[in-house]
Amino acid sequence: MSIIFRVGVCLMTTLLLSQPLHAQYGEQPSAEIGIGIGVAHYFGDLNATTKLNRPGQSATLFYRKNLGQYIAARASLTYAQLGFADSLNVQNEVMQRRNLGFTSPVWEVSLQGDFNFFRFLPGDPGASFTPYITLGVGVFGYNPYTEWQGQRYYFRELPIGTEGQNSTLYPDRKMYAPAALSIPFGGGIKYALYGGRMNISFEILHRFTNTDYLDDVSSTYVDPAAFPKPPGGISISQVLSDRSGELGITPIGLPGRERGNGSRQKDQFVTALLTLSFNISTYHCPTAD
Repeated sequence: MSIIFRVGVCLMTTLLLSQPLHAQYGEQPSAEIGIGIGVAHYFGDLNATTKLNRPGQSATLFYRKNLGQYIAARASLTYAQLGFADSLNVQNEVMQRRNLGFTSPVWEVSLQGDFNFFRFLPGDPGASFTPYITLGVGVFGYNPYTEWQGQRYYFRELPIGTEGQNSTLYPDRKMYAPAALSIPFGGGIKYALYGGRMNISFEILHRFTNTDYLDDVSSTYVDPAAFPKPPGGISISQVLSDRSGELGITPIGLPGRERGNGSRQKDQFVTALLTLSFNISTYHCPTAD
């Protein structure tokens, strides 16, 4: 997030010092470069009821090419800190007993198309505001982890995954990839400021993804025999697979029992961002009479 913020501040400072205050010679804003900060939230197997009680930080850096006063194309780099825990499901005793949790940084690169509901032309007082919708496609990297006894463990780096990935007992379960696809869809409102020199907007984007392992939870508990035991101990993979025993109850992780909701619904996440962008203008010299 700090990288996005520093790069954005540098670019915006350059634009602020180089762009004229007012439109001249038929100037038309052709593109924007901007930065945004806000919050992000996860929805999935651990947050099946779409609670909004564990927001994380988020930031974005984007370039928008205006194809007219109603349509634009956008390329974005977005960071989101996602996470959730069963302990937050205070009204669901079954989920609380499961006692799982995760945190994951997410980096997403996306291409989107924006559609303005109103004519938008920075510098024109009559066309300085519009709501808009946006739709696109992206790819994001993620790496979920948890902490146990003061130490951080990344699930993908375990020799055997928490649901038996890479175990010979479950040959059909392979470790999930470090990246997945996203479909960002949402909308916002934007307003031109400072004589058309910059724009401010508020945007909410929901991402549908093609992975059910953003939270490392998807299918069923596996046979403890899937986790090779180290001498005189227990495999960390087995410990992290079923953490219900930490609550002082009989562990619930029986082989074949549902651990997540399977593939019925993939994991999702959302960002809500306040953005500031600077217009990059082209110039059209007046024609001689």
